[in-house]
Amino acid sequence: MTESSAVERELSKRFEDAVQGKPLSRRARQTKRSVESYLAAGVLPRYMQRLRDIEDATRVHRQRLRAAHERLREECADDRARFARRWHAIARTWRFDEVNALVREHNEWYPTESGLPLDPRTRDYVQLRGRSYRRDELGPQWVLDRFPA
Repeated sequence: MTESSAVERELSKRFEDAVQGKPLSRRARQTKRSVESYLAAGVLPRYMQRLRDIEDATRVHRQRLRAAHERLREECADDRARFARRWHAIARTWRFDEVNALVREHNEWYPTESGLPLDPRTRDYVQLRGRSYRRDELGPQWVLDRFPA
């Protein structure tokens, strides 16, 4: 039998102390442990973050458009034709590139990321609360629908 060194004796004592404690619960023993489940538990899923980003960006555009609409209305005063002409020009040139990129990414990846099931009758993904998961991109018509000329 070999003699153990002082280091080995100290490590074995620490190991014995570490092993003592209460047993794991049944739930803890049966829970699948993986990197994916660990990451999913602590991080907001990408599709939720993207939806939040889309809503935030849309809100910012709506506020800026409201301010621009009010400024133009004050500038044009009672000249409705001039206001309509200029507002249509603003609506056509307003840039939605970043939010539309998020919308396209959402429309492409949401079903996979969220585990959305397929409807065998329609051969498309199931609807959420009676409507499609797809989002419409923002553009001139979106502007004119919310802020008429």
